[in-house]
Amino acid sequence: MVTHNSNSSHPPSSSAAHQPLAERLRPRTLAEVIGQQHVLGEGMPLRLAFESGRPHSCIFWGPPGVGKTTIARLMADAFDAQFISISAVLGGVKDIREAVEQAQIARDGLMQQRTIVFVDEVHRFNKSQQDAFLPHVESGLFTFIGATTENPSFEVNSALLSRAAVYVLQSLSTEDLKQIVVKAQAIKAVPAIEDEALERLIAYADGDARRLLNTLETLAITAEQARVASITDAWLLKVLGERMRRYDKGGEQFYDTISALHKSVRGSDPDAALYWFCRMLDGGADPRYLARRIVRMAWEDIGLADPRAMQMCNDAAATYERLGSPEGELALAQAVIYLAVAPKSNAGYMAYNKAKAFVKSDTTRPVPLHLRNAPTKLMKQLDYGKDYRYAHSEEGGFAAGETYLPDGMEEPGFYQPVPRGLEIKIGQKLEELRALNAAAREQARGDSTEE
Repeated sequence: MVTHNSNSSHPPSSSAAHQPLAERLRPRTLAEVIGQQHVLGEGMPLRLAFESGRPHSCIFWGPPGVGKTTIARLMADAFDAQFISISAVLGGVKDIREAVEQAQIARDGLMQQRTIVFVDEVHRFNKSQQDAFLPHVESGLFTFIGATTENPSFEVNSALLSRAAVYVLQSLSTEDLKQIVVKAQAIKAVPAIEDEALERLIAYADGDARRLLNTLETLAITAEQARVASITDAWLLKVLGERMRRYDKGGEQFYDTISALHKSVRGSDPDAALYWFCRMLDGGADPRYLARRIVRMAWEDIGLADPRAMQMCNDAAATYERLGSPEGELALAQAVIYLAVAPKSNAGYMAYNKAKAFVKSDTTRPVPLHLRNAPTKLMKQLDYGKDYRYAHSEEGGFAAGETYLPDGMEEPGFYQPVPRGLEIKIGQKLEELRALNAAAREQARGDSTEE
């Protein structure tokens, strides 16, 4: 879908009162923009781009409702450029062709006007659609501005990304959101709001100006119908109901949050781990997904330092399947706490990765004859299984001096237990077995010399 504005400014009109609140409060100048001062403040990179007099292609990366579209429109105003907006959710190559035609008309007309093509949710375009912009960006036909909530390193083609500056926009702060409420009240768009209700409303917006404005508009209409002069916390809860903060379950914030949970467990901070776990639940994450991640953490970060952790996590996952929400989530929460306070070891995880990498890069070494199975007479004649020592028949259940690696292969030392938890004892046991091996092999060498 293409939206074309030859003049991107928005002068007030008699119908302004009937416009959505978000449009009525949309900044008309750079000075009116709330938030993003890390890029729009004096001397900051995006402000310098505005003041340079020369537009350049860029990508605005940030969560919803932080001003990506607004800043793009203001950039078009600053450079007296035609503003063409394309929705990557609804649009396609046909819309890109139309934008190219409109840019050519503007460039070749009497005004020789510049064009800014703004692509909202640019990550929704596939590679060929993104590639369609490249020749026109390179020729200077138009300036490209993309907006995305996803990491452009993964979602935007490298060719297009290399031709655009990336500006990271941030969620609006509590003070930023309160300024928006003040502006809405200044134009008498919303009634008075008590402090406790305002705090709840700001928390509900969760840094998203669009969500705040849409909620304010809903509240204003409902308050007018109910003849409510001042919004209280109790009334706000009644109107909002059980709405909760939600984030895109496949987006950047989702993976950042699960990463924070995993790192808090690894860092042995039960409070932080529990906080991020509850944030994920509050955000709508599937508890079954969390259960899988918790089991993974047990194997990767606790490992053999506390084998009970794996069992507890499996039991918690099974409990959730039996009880469901919300009772089953308590079992998962306690598993998270246990993992956080358990002794940590990634020795097994590291050993597996080292062995896997070694095998992948190594040649296919033959299995030593004494380790081969010999179910047939021919195999026995070929010495399969000859001189194999059955460990259970040896003293202590250990065949001291026996070798189990391929012939000629040095001890790789993949597994190095850490001095924590059960791996302290595992390490001691391995040292004892290695000492028995060394003594037996030394004895074998001595016997061989005497012969």
